[in-house]
Amino acid sequence: MLSDLSEVIRNSLRPLTPAQVKGYMMMLLKGVAFLHQNSIMHRDLKPANLLISSSGHLKVADFGLARLFSDQRERLYSHQVATRWYRAPELLYGARKYDEGVDLWAVGCIFGELLNSSPLFPGENDIEQLCCVLRVLGTPTRESWPEMVELPDYNKITFKENPAIPLEEIVPDTCPQAVDLLCRFLVYPSRRRCSATQALIHPFFFSSPLPAHHSELPIPQRGGHPPRQHLQAPPTDFSVDLPLQNSVVDPTELRPHASCL
Repeated sequence: MLSDLSEVIRNSLRPLTPAQVKGYMMMLLKGVAFLHQNSIMHRDLKPANLLISSSGHLKVADFGLARLFSDQRERLYSHQVATRWYRAPELLYGARKYDEGVDLWAVGCIFGELLNSSPLFPGENDIEQLCCVLRVLGTPTRESWPEMVELPDYNKITFKENPAIPLEEIVPDTCPQAVDLLCRFLVYPSRRRCSATQALIHPFFFSSPLPAHHSELPIPQRGGHPPRQHLQAPPTDFSVDLPLQNSVVDPTELRPHASCL
């Protein structure tokens, strides 16, 4: 693979356009939807693990932490997974039982990073990471997050009451549909997060401008080199506007080269 999404965000000559953000998000959501439909949670989604091919396609990579999951949620997993900036709040509170919701939280963080060109929650340690999340989403309560009291590290640390900051202020100059979709990922209860399949039919992707085609997406080289230009297809004389009789090959011209004619 030529590059990854972190290189795209970091080295773009200008901010990504809304159409380009939609294009990357559609490819990411299609990949995540496929994983979850096959009962696989990635557990380490982040821009550096989303590779970009020379044709502009985004591919989910690095499955070293991936595990199978089930609806019963009986299996115990490690909470020391996912890169900190993209780690779901239940993991920060030490959850051992969780599901694909940890991936959906990471998708929301990646979405916000595409919109802002910078990470949403850049904590330097686990405590600061929780502070970053609570500063934006507000301090959770038993009403907003009932499962919180069952998490292993819930009683180990307390935070002062903090009201939520409207996401419109966190991702300014963003359309209402994008803010609405971001809100559906960044919620405390895992079960309330928007699935990847549901996200793909969100109005965000059907409003103007439409998602960019992969050939319209920037492709920086690894190491911060300038973007490589897309190769242009050679010109062709074929035209869909030509009458059929003018666009097909005359069999008589092939007769010297094919004994079956």
